[in-house]
Amino acid sequence: MRTARIVGFVLAAALVAAFLAPASATVPRADRDAITATALDYAEGWYTGDGDRMRGALHPELAKRRPGDSGIEFMSADQLAGATAGGYGKQTPDDERQADVEILDYFGNVATVKLTMRDWVDYMHIAHVDGEWLIVNVLWDMKPGN
Repeated sequence: MRTARIVGFVLAAALVAAFLAPASATVPRADRDAITATALDYAEGWYTGDGDRMRGALHPELAKRRPGDSGIEFMSADQLAGATAGGYGKQTPDDERQADVEILDYFGNVATVKLTMRDWVDYMHIAHVDGEWLIVNVLWDMKPGN
């Protein structure tokens, strides 16, 4: 009877640990590295004004959306790459740049990523398309005070 309780406890603990483990722990290393690199190309491309680096992280059919005062604001891949090349992100001082990547969920050829930047948070859907991980959707909002 005692052995059955111990086995039951160990199994329950393993299930809880699996449930609470971060999603990035279940992502194969090569995919985790590639997904993270894609999110960092987006963030660092923005901060450095590198429109080509930003464009390389984006699927051509990207939809970037943000809830605004008059509904949903929309930005396409071309608009985002253009704004990046325009240097808007370069206005952020180097010592204030933030690009924290967290893989929230992963399944096969898709991942959900949270990217925390200095002034806002992006929730991204990143897909494995034609051999590369690309950002397909971004839902974002500004941090309080920005």
